[in-house]
Amino acid sequence: MSIEVVDLKKFYGEQAAIGGISFTINTGEIVGFLGPNGAGKSTTMKILTGFIPASSGSAKVCGFDVEENSIETRKRIGYLPEHNPLYLDMYVKEYLEFVGGIYKLPNIKKLVVEMIELVGLEREQRKKIGALSKGYRQRIGLAQAIIHDPEVLILDEPTSGLDPNQLAEIRDLIKRIGQTKTVMLSTHIMQEVEAICDRIIIINNGVLVADDTSKVLQASGKKQVVIVEFDADTKVFEKQLKAIPGVTKVRQLADAQNWLVESEDGHDLRKTISQTALKNSWLVLSMHTEEKSLEQVFKELTQG
Repeated sequence: MSIEVVDLKKFYGEQAAIGGISFTINTGEIVGFLGPNGAGKSTTMKILTGFIPASSGSAKVCGFDVEENSIETRKRIGYLPEHNPLYLDMYVKEYLEFVGGIYKLPNIKKLVVEMIELVGLEREQRKKIGALSKGYRQRIGLAQAIIHDPEVLILDEPTSGLDPNQLAEIRDLIKRIGQTKTVMLSTHIMQEVEAICDRIIIINNGVLVADDTSKVLQASGKKQVVIVEFDADTKVFEKQLKAIPGVTKVRQLADAQNWLVESEDGHDLRKTISQTALKNSWLVLSMHTEEKSLEQVFKELTQG
């Protein structure tokens, strides 16, 4: 496996930024690392990349402990932090050659040309970084993160602040890079997670609260929501729908014929709603369950 975290903790004084999380990321996976602001995402990434030490527990990258073998792990990691640190007075090619020199890479000029082509910077390569848009600066950040051909790529909010076109371009770039590397991706954009990630890890208040695929997480939990359309407009439905065993919420929608019926205890409401409709001679025009969005799952897991 590429990343292994066991009972990782980080304290700032008496304040716990990470309260003992454990997870693994296998080779070749693209994993979304999610959580609200202050949950401990960036702290975890900084520990994995060797920027700060853990208070206790262990973290390994490609089998190497990040504290005991700091140099070996850094060779194998490409990192794009949330605030992309670039030398704005340097030219694009100049900066990438500078980064390649730090890694003591052979054939730097040829490698820089390849990186510029990979991330789509051909038209901007002779400009100063300070003259570029945020989208192009993020491309430079990705180029410097992968220039040494790392096995693991750790990206902290790589699409923050981008416009829709830039976001789509960076998303496609990450997917291409992820075909050959293990990627750990932190973001607040749920559509991005669904489009890119094979798996999702969610932490809240420094504690791991979920680790699975988006489909499994969206299907999890006991809550079921059914939207039913009747061939009538009358308040009589509300009282009788609420009397169905397991129903916790009934709400009339904007279209007066449509009702939202919710259960918290795992009941399949469709059968009991149909029986209630038949008993009361209601004509049901349509009925379907509503799948939870990933955003709803995130809220349920991180709010209370």
